[in-house]
Amino acid sequence: MSKRNSQEAKRAARERLRIEREKQARKERTRRQLLVALSVVGVLAVVAGIGIFVAKLNSQDASDDGMSVTTAGAKAEKTVDVYEDLRCPACASFEQAMGEPLQKGAEEGKYKLRVHLGAIIDGNMGGSGSRNAARALGAAKAVSVQAFADYKAKLYSAKWHPDEQEDKFADNDYLLKVSDTVPELKDNKAFEKAVKGKKYTKWAKDMIASFNGADVQSTPTVRIDGESVQPQDVPAKLKELGVDVKSGGDEKK
Repeated sequence: MSKRNSQEAKRAARERLRIEREKQARKERTRRQLLVALSVVGVLAVVAGIGIFVAKLNSQDASDDGMSVTTAGAKAEKTVDVYEDLRCPACASFEQAMGEPLQKGAEEGKYKLRVHLGAIIDGNMGGSGSRNAARALGAAKAVSVQAFADYKAKLYSAKWHPDEQEDKFADNDYLLKVSDTVPELKDNKAFEKAVKGKKYTKWAKDMIASFNGADVQSTPTVRIDGESVQPQDVPAKLKELGVDVKSGGDEKK
């Protein structure tokens, strides 16, 4: 091979080597860029996940705390939990005596008032009134928390609360008759449709399941900051919290 041909061959070899090296360098840059992009996506996914979780916590309906309904005092430091069964006669008596001051104290920010609904009597005596009335209250809550509180008060009232052996709350027409006494629910077609269509069946089922997991042996059960209080002792406890049991307002000093 001539010297000239040998030099040409060497130049061609060097050019091929240069082209191959550039090709490998481009591949390496592309690989690094892809790894960086994937890392950024991973970080963004984690951040987004945390953001969604926090947003869910922050945007959770102020009337809800787990499977309960906070009827007032959502930002208060102290918490009063009331566990009830809508067919329960003792619950009706308790609500007729203490329902108004309990609600009023919560509205004044003395404590957070959380309502939990169970279906003990349905299980013990048969029927479906406890579950059905809880479902109707779920429909009322969809209208407003105030509608929920007002409707619950009517269902427990001396006028409308049936004997526990009469499963009247299983009858949607009866529940709607009671709801007509609540301004926000009277002639409310969406509410009526929800009650008749059983829209809030799962909501009631989940509420009752939560109630069953709270180790409640009888109703009504009242807990203040997690400590059980006998129903007859509630008036004294409310007075300690600064609630006037007679009017539901602040105590007169």
